[in-house]
Amino acid sequence: MNGSDRPDTEWWARMHRSMAHVWRTLAVGSRGAHLVELDGVMAAVVPAIPERSVFNSVLYDRPDQLARGRDGLARAYDDAGVRAWTVWVPEHDHDTAELLASAGHVLDAAPLAMGLELAALPEPDPDGLEWSSDGSLDELKRINDAAYGYAPGTFDLGIGAPPEDAWRIYEARLAGEPACVVSTTDVEGDCGVWWVATMPDARGRGLAGRLLHVALAEARERGIETSTLQATKMGRSIYRRLGYVDFGEIRMWEWRR
Repeated sequence: MNGSDRPDTEWWARMHRSMAHVWRTLAVGSRGAHLVELDGVMAAVVPAIPERSVFNSVLYDRPDQLARGRDGLARAYDDAGVRAWTVWVPEHDHDTAELLASAGHVLDAAPLAMGLELAALPEPDPDGLEWSSDGSLDELKRINDAAYGYAPGTFDLGIGAPPEDAWRIYEARLAGEPACVVSTTDVEGDCGVWWVATMPDARGRGLAGRLLHVALAEARERGIETSTLQATKMGRSIYRRLGYVDFGEIRMWEWRR
């Protein structure tokens, strides 16, 4: 990983812990959701949104643990009526990728795993940005639906009513109306970044980058050392301008009925 003295293994571990925190949140927020935990394997089962694998997702510690647990996960999702679920696989884990491909999974997406040392983050300049660190969960859901082309209510089904402290939600407004959201989690010194979205008609104004910059600066003030995230192609340039560098792809191997 260029631009950091942390070994890649430490970045993967930090991101994994942040992801596990969010998986647990999904498993208690959405109606009927639950967490399946096997030896070294964690799966959020969210039957309220059975066709969206981003909510029905699996993390694992080691390839051998996933290999032993994969069939049990398939039964758990099938019993819950979930028709699409995905396993997040670091790019270097070829054994798991081969196992999943042989079981009928398909490579659906390959976000970049990215990290940032917050000590290197410049001070933000939010001049002209109308923002709040007390954003609305309802607006987070609505803006994400609109930004990613989902039917209205998709994120409400997927996230549901999580604990109030699940995320810090930051919100930027244009002409007094919510236009961009960013949420973060603090997990063992890492600021995980989630659900970054901008309304389609508000893009091109730098809202997401400036809002995230403010959120990261506040995380640093709380004593947080690093930030990790999974970047879509749309978001990579935003994160790189803030100083994030990538430490590999994290590939989403989806099984869909």
